Amino acid sequence: MSRPAADPPRHHAVEDALAIGMGALLVSVGLQFYAQATLLTGGVAGAALLLHYATGHGFDALFVLINLPFYVLAVRRMGWKPAIRTFIAVALVSWLMRMEPDWMGFAHLSPVFAAVAGGGAMGVGLLILFRHRTGLGGVNLVALYIQERIGWRAGYVQLGIDATIMAAALLFLPPGKVALSLAGTAIMNLVLAINHRPGRYLAISL
Repeated sequence: MSRPAADPPRHHAVEDALAIGMGALLVSVGLQFYAQATLLTGGVAGAALLLHYATGHGFDALFVLINLPFYVLAVRRMGWKPAIRTFIAVALVSWLMRMEPDWMGFAHLSPVFAAVAGGGAMGVGLLILFRHRTGLGGVNLVALYIQERIGWRAGYVQLGIDATIMAAALLFLPPGKVALSLAGTAIMNLVLAINHRPGRYLAISL
């Protein structure tokens, strides 16, 4: 007779807080690489960067504003706790993006290196957030919801949506920059697709 499956271990609040802080930091550093090299990522962050390049408005405010409608999905589909964690993560990334230019600078930054290192940093940051049922709004929330409900890997779902955003980038960025952005976004999403699989990581956040 088989034994009933044990409940998965739960993350403590302190673990969630540390994960949100480190995940947001890694994502913001990757975004700084992209902003310095005039590259584009996917998701809401990519849309905010694209509007930043097109209008000159600050990324931090655009990132928060674009995310506002998606909090309804977060609450209705995932509950208040993941929605609150996501709101905190978005606010933290926005604040870090505003402050980091005062904390670090780039005398030289290769666009190829920025694409690879920035995409990897964002992928690891999102992986940390995802494992604590936290996203960075919009596309991340949709990708997490589809993985939890249907079983499609969040990284592949996000990759498809990101490809659409990249197509729109051709209106504002040179084709070479868009190609590098696609490569970096593919790296970011492959980090998620390889590491964020159902059953691979057992602990959960409520």
